Amino acid sequence: MTNLRTLALIAGALAVFPVSNAIAQEHIQIDAKAAAAPFPQFWESMFGSGRAALALRESYREDLRAVHAVTGFRYVRFHGILHDELGVYNEDEHGNPFYNFTYIDQIYDGLLKEGVKPVVEISFMPKRLAFNPDALHPFWYKPNVSPPKSMERWDGLMKAFAQHLVQRYGIDEVATWYFEVWNEPNIDFWGGIPRKESYFELYDHTARDLKSVSPRLRVGGPATAAAAWIPDFLRFTADNHTPIDFISSHGYDDEPIERLLGPDQPLRDKDFREEDHTCAAVAHVRSQIDASTNPHLPLLWTEWNVPGANEARDTAYVGPALAEAIRTCDGHVEHLAFWTFSDVFEEGGPARKPFEGQFGLRATGGINKPSFYDYALLHHLGFERIANSSKNAIITKLDDGTLAIALWNLPDPGKPAHPEKITLEFQGISSNAALTIARVDDEHSSALKAYEALGSPAYPLPTEVEQMNRETALPPPEKHILDHGTITLDLGKNALLLVTVDR
Repeated sequence: MTNLRTLALIAGALAVFPVSNAIAQEHIQIDAKAAAAPFPQFWESMFGSGRAALALRESYREDLRAVHAVTGFRYVRFHGILHDELGVYNEDEHGNPFYNFTYIDQIYDGLLKEGVKPVVEISFMPKRLAFNPDALHPFWYKPNVSPPKSMERWDGLMKAFAQHLVQRYGIDEVATWYFEVWNEPNIDFWGGIPRKESYFELYDHTARDLKSVSPRLRVGGPATAAAAWIPDFLRFTADNHTPIDFISSHGYDDEPIERLLGPDQPLRDKDFREEDHTCAAVAHVRSQIDASTNPHLPLLWTEWNVPGANEARDTAYVGPALAEAIRTCDGHVEHLAFWTFSDVFEEGGPARKPFEGQFGLRATGGINKPSFYDYALLHHLGFERIANSSKNAIITKLDDGTLAIALWNLPDPGKPAHPEKITLEFQGISSNAALTIARVDDEHSSALKAYEALGSPAYPLPTEVEQMNRETALPPPEKHILDHGTITLDLGKNALLLVTVDR
């Protein structure tokens, strides 16, 4: 039977993602003195990245520093902290386990030095601890997805791992991290049989192991693909009194909505624009948590990205799609972790050239994509949001009363992209107030044309990377004055604008 409360939450909170005809012009009224609601920057507080070993590379750390400088993000998540390339677990000639945390220390030391904390995704299985040493995932770096051959030895590793972290960094620091058990155990990243029940057993052991070191350590899951298993996982942890501090799951905009919401929901792809798929799933999972016996658990969406067809993730399209996700996910999730902050990423092997449609904000070599500048613009939104009915705007207020407004041009489903006009009409401020406008679109802060002008080199020189980043850097914002309290703005294809208005 359909959960009507769930459908109401999705439809109401996400504005039902209406499918409408494209409009030539939109008129938005803004009352600067209207009541405002808290608006935490949930979309930029956490990022995903390539596997743990990459954090030892300078190219990874350069990208981390660059993205941190424009977003101030606080957490990063990656796979493979137990992968054999880090040498964490081994056994001596007598079969006795021993541990080595040298590379883990270097990874976490490097993150903390840059002001970023880890989401400790506990994965994958060390070969010597694996029930099946040959259970390798097809990723280029071949992680082992087997369950442990001995749960007792897994418990020993988990306790030693947590004890080492607390000893090195102190419980006050490590208590601010997140420990997430495994990655997407509902698909081919987990080889336990039966898949769900064996993962729940792994989670139960891991959560208790961590809490035995300190009850302040935060542990959660199930880190599933496509929002799966959440009600069953909540029931399992409640029935078995298993420690749980947060729920985490994944979903991407280009996944079918039927997969994200489940077969029992009547809403289908035709009811949604593709850019709203993730937040429909977020709202759905939030409603599942709310209906559980533990309704106050925070939700961490530890992987998501905008639709990626035709290498769209390298283009200015990311900005409007990102803004749409922020608009519709607001209020339902604590962290919405964009996968990934960098194209230093090897799931399919080493990059062959920049701009291959990868997930990150910076292309191979450290080239800033339009998405890098999209995040830089949206970082300047305020921490209070003023409600409005537009599906192309987010209106926020800064502490000093300045208005910060995101506007974007995202085509309606089935409609071609074309320029739009948006007129803003203000109340509650001077009719000739000063304002500034910054923008990212196909013509502004997009490195693709600069890259093509250089001949699209597979291995750009550092001087060429510096040139591209210099040429595409955000210029000083345009300065304007309201005309009798209004201004009309032109938004080109894939445009994202940040408008700031003096109080």
